[in-house]
Amino acid sequence: MAGSLVLLGGDPGIGKSTMLLQVSDMLSRNGGKVVYVSGEESPQQIKLRAERLGIEGHGLFLLAETDLEVALGYLEEVSPQLAVIDSVQTVYLNEAGGAPGSLTQLRECTLRLMRWAKPRQICLLLAGHVTKDGTLAGPRVLEHIVDVVLYLEGERFSSYRLLRGVKNRFGSTNEVGIFEMGGQGLQEVANPSQVFLSQHSEQSIGSVVVPTLEGTRPLLVEIQALTSPATFGPPRRTANGIDMGRLLMVSAVLSKRAGLSLGNQDIIANVVGGLDVSEPAADLALSLAIASSLSDRPVNPRLAVVGEVGLSGELRAVPQLERRLVEAARLGFQRCLVPGVSVDITDSAGLQVIKVNDLRQALRLGLGPRIKQSEKGSGGVEQTD
Repeated sequence: MAGSLVLLGGDPGIGKSTMLLQVSDMLSRNGGKVVYVSGEESPQQIKLRAERLGIEGHGLFLLAETDLEVALGYLEEVSPQLAVIDSVQTVYLNEAGGAPGSLTQLRECTLRLMRWAKPRQICLLLAGHVTKDGTLAGPRVLEHIVDVVLYLEGERFSSYRLLRGVKNRFGSTNEVGIFEMGGQGLQEVANPSQVFLSQHSEQSIGSVVVPTLEGTRPLLVEIQALTSPATFGPPRRTANGIDMGRLLMVSAVLSKRAGLSLGNQDIIANVVGGLDVSEPAADLALSLAIASSLSDRPVNPRLAVVGEVGLSGELRAVPQLERRLVEAARLGFQRCLVPGVSVDITDSAGLQVIKVNDLRQALRLGLGPRIKQSEKGSGGVEQTD
């Protein structure tokens, strides 16, 4: 949007500069004029990245400068359609006082950029660092000033990145972009569900697929759980990609309402692919994964599971269930466990919808027969009791 301020935040090394450089190249290739102001890297370093990304640089101007007055003078001279400030923590104003990156400097620099860009109808993209607790530049000092706030997320050792919108004065924040970081930069993942389920095995114990929602996009992800007797000290709970509070709540409900003996078990829960699943709709899948690991009973690989678990063991409805079911059917799933309180949900596209009312019923219908010891052996060597 012309005259808008867009703030892109994320952890160090997540790919903010790469994304901004690719966006700048896309606009310049279409005839736009772009100025990229870098306060962190030298022109030689940015050139190396541009060559790796295959960026030729026609219509893309580069300025390595941290003095905001000097940078604004150059922008006034060039008059681009798009300007990138990478990053807003590195630029400073002499009259503002304080070190670059301080709250005073951040506020004054962002306000100066806003006053300059809006009358000239020039779009500004600002890269922002996050603090230790994951917030942008302190106590949201920038998020109240800018028009759009985007977060680039992803695990350190995963190649996948999620771009989330948390504020948008010009539209909805319900869209999520999913990308893969490769040698040519960030590339769009056209079918993320298929990518995240590509290694889902047929007879895997403690593994369940849940149709989640990332914004308005349905996404099928695999949740894994492992239970192991606690040998030293009290049992531990470890969550990767799942909220620790949800894991503790689900474990307590399984013990109290479903009769599972988890008091002496270490529980490790993980979301495959480095994704973060925070919505309560994944409660039932997490419950089945834990029960599957504890009982050595696999879950049907063609079964998807979705539902929120209440403290009394009841299953609660989840939003936009129909969209989740359509995505599961598209990827070849044959059945789906859903809360019994869901209304107007019928079988569709070859997917059988199974309504369950409580956690006990879901465990009874979702878990398959126990795998024999001889079937667990690897390399064709039969194991015996």
